[in-house]
Amino acid sequence: MKKRYTVRQYFYAGISLIKKIFAQVIGILFYDSKYLKGKEFSSYKYTNGWRWVMENFFIQKVIGYQRHIPYPVSFRMQVMNWENIHFDINDISNFQKGGSYFQAAADAHIYIGSGTYIAGNVGIITANHDLNNLSLPAPGKDVNIGKECWIGMNSMILPGVSLGEHTIVGAGSVVTKSFPEGHCVIAGNPAKLIRKL
Repeated sequence: MKKRYTVRQYFYAGISLIKKIFAQVIGILFYDSKYLKGKEFSSYKYTNGWRWVMENFFIQKVIGYQRHIPYPVSFRMQVMNWENIHFDINDISNFQKGGSYFQAAADAHIYIGSGTYIAGNVGIITANHDLNNLSLPAPGKDVNIGKECWIGMNSMILPGVSLGEHTIVGAGSVVTKSFPEGHCVIAGNPAKLIRKL
């Protein structure tokens, strides 16, 4: 038996289609199209990716907060030196979290492995102040986060840290040293090994 649709279902499908088309036009005009092809951007439906385009383009591209970034970034987070941040386009959701701070210094990079989840209010920092002269920055150090990691809410990843794949960082942790072997849960301030996975 063929499924029958109601007028209301047709109406909502039409609205969804109009929103998706409008979001695609905005996306083409304001963002680099190579960032609009990940799993969050369906060519048929009004998915999360298109919703993020619509939520962020006015503040990001018209008002100008983080205008230079070529992909949708939440106005509730801060990204410094986007050119030094490397990630899989399928993980663009990591740039939609409120309160997060991704600071890639001019001489350092942030590498985020594919399939990694980063919660809200997370800080990833590649450079601190010089301890002898706080008005000067210390040299930057790369931060490497492996594939399929999970960085819990309110965590801080400090310069030079390397996390192996499938590292789980407990909420509120301050990660001051590397855990390159991965497959573990770390938590605390400073973060320590809780258990191996």
